Order: sequence, then C-alpha cells, then structure tokens
Amino acid sequence: MVEAGAALADEVGLAGLTMGLLAERLGVRTPSLYKHVGGQEDLTRRIAALALGQAADAVGGATQGYAGRDALAAAARAFRAFVLAHPGRYAATIGMEPAGPDDPLATEGLRLLDAFTAVLRGYEVAGPDVDHALRMLRSLCHGFATLQSAGAFQWSADIDESFEWLIAFADRGLRAGGG
Repeated sequence: MVEAGAALADEVGLAGLTMGLLAERLGVRTPSLYKHVGGQEDLTRRIAALALGQAADAVGGATQGYAGRDALAAAARAFRAFVLAHPGRYAATIGMEPAGPDDPLATEGLRLLDAFTAVLRGYEVAGPDVDHALRMLRSLCHGFATLQSAGAFQWSADIDESFEWLIAFADRGLRAGGG
C-alpha cells in the first residue's frame, strides 16, 4: 500500500495525495486503509522512508567502484534522476523529522547520508569539515533536482550542461578543501 501511495504521489504530487484517492486507486473503501496506516501523516512518513531508502540504493549503487570526481558525478546524477523520476515521494522527505533513532525514516536517511559520505572519501575532506561538505552536496543536488522537477529552469542554457557544470564546480571545491 505504501508503494501504491508513493506511485500516486509521484503522479499527482504529494499535496494531491489523499487517503480517499489512494483507496480509489486500490479499489477499496477509505476506512480499509486505516488497517495498514494510521492516517495521512503516517502514510506520508512511510512514503518518506521508502523514498530515502530508494534514493540511498540509487546513489550507493551508482557510486560502486568509483572514487573522486567519478563518484561525485555518479552520485549526483543518480540522485537527480531519482528526484526527477519520483518527485512526489521525494517531496515527502522534505522537513520530515524522525521520531527516534529506530524510526525507519532515521535509518533510511542514514543510509543515504552514508552513500554521500562514501563519495567524500575520494577527497581530502578533514573530519570536522565532513558535515559541511555533506550539507553542500545535499544543497547542490537537492536544490538543482527539485528546481528542475518544478520546471523552474526556463532560460535557454541546456539543463544537462548546467548540471555537469554544477558537478565540476563541486569537484573543484572539494579538491580545494574547506575553511
């Protein structure tokens, strides 16, 4: 049911996802859904955990066997592709806070973080700067992908060229070091 909700969110947007619409899609009455989820918020949390896990799999799988700029490019492209293919489910992850360390949202979020942390091993990022570098990568990848998903790049420059420019920019910054 969560996968069906995630697919529907991708189709109609997270804001358009309702329990009634999901029940209709599944061919059941709305009260039947409450046997599986605690309501709209619980469904959204489960979709967010699913999305984080799927994004972690995409990024982690894409970077296997790569290091440095190649790993960075593979991770960024995989993340962007995931967000563009699954905008509704990815939107569920934004601003969703884990209820505790055992919350699937926390464990799946850490898996995604670990995938990006692995990318940083190809650079000489000092221990204290790892958090800053991770925030920079998330900001660049998330920002670009969500803006593109929303159709926000309306000017003439090729979007793919801009994304490759972003990867090169991040690579230069990571090679130069922080501080």
